[in-house]
Amino acid sequence: MTHTVTEIWRHPVKSHGREALESVTLTAGQTMPGDRVWAVAHEASSADDSAWAPCSNFSRVAKAPQLMAITSAYDVAAGTVTLSHPARDPLTFNPDTSEDLPRFLDWVRPLMPTGRAASARIVRVPGRGMTDTDFPSVTLCNLASHRAVEAAMGQDLSPLRWRGNIWFDLEDAWVEHDWLGREVQIGAAVFLVRERTQRCMATTANPATGLRDADTLKTLNGSFGHQDFSVYAEVVRGGDIRLGDPVKVL
Repeated sequence: MTHTVTEIWRHPVKSHGREALESVTLTAGQTMPGDRVWAVAHEASSADDSAWAPCSNFSRVAKAPQLMAITSAYDVAAGTVTLSHPARDPLTFNPDTSEDLPRFLDWVRPLMPTGRAASARIVRVPGRGMTDTDFPSVTLCNLASHRAVEAAMGQDLSPLRWRGNIWFDLEDAWVEHDWLGREVQIGAAVFLVRERTQRCMATTANPATGLRDADTLKTLNGSFGHQDFSVYAEVVRGGDIRLGDPVKVL
C-alpha cells in the first residue's frame, strides 16, 4: 500500500493558530513557507529579529492553553494574518507593522493566564521560521502513532494537538522513529530526518476549546516509554508537495 500525504498545515504565528493547505513548495535548508514566520515574545524575553531563539522566549500553548483554539489565515500577498478564536471576534492585522501591534496585544490578552509574563512584541527572523529546533525544520507526523495514543488513552483526540506540518498514515505506529539519519521523499521534496519531537504540555490542550483535557504526556511516558511524537526533518531537496503525494524512505 502506498503511503501518501493526508494533511498539510502551517502555523503563521508561532503558537497562535493553524492553517490547512492543499500544497506547498519547499526550499532546501528552509522551513515551510508561511510556517512560524512570526513569534510573540513576552515581556521577559530577550529575543529579537537578529537570530533564532528557544521557545522559552515566546508566548506559547504550553503556558497559555487557550492559544491552542486559535485558527489562522495568512494572506501572503497582503502581508496580513487573520486570527480566529471561539471567544474572540476575528482579528486581521499585519504582524510586521508596529501600528498593528496594540490591536494584536489587546486581542490576545484575554486568552493569556494571569501570573505569566505578558505578550509584548512580535519577532520575525528574516529567512527562517521560528521552529522549536535551532535548525529550520519541518515536522512529519504519522497518523498510526496518533491512533496508538488514542487507543492507550481510551479517548478520541484531534491530531491538531501535535501542531505538525505534514501528515501521512504509515499503518504501523512509531516506525517514523526509525527514520533518524535517513532521507525521506515526499512528493518532489526530500528530507533528512534529524530528531524525534519531544512533547510538552501544549498537547494536553483541546484545539477546539483551548482547555487541558487529556494527559498526553503521562500516556506517552507510561504506555510507550518516551515523551515523543513525530520527527523533525530538514529539507535537503526542495520541491512541491500536495495532498495525496507518495511518502517513501530512500
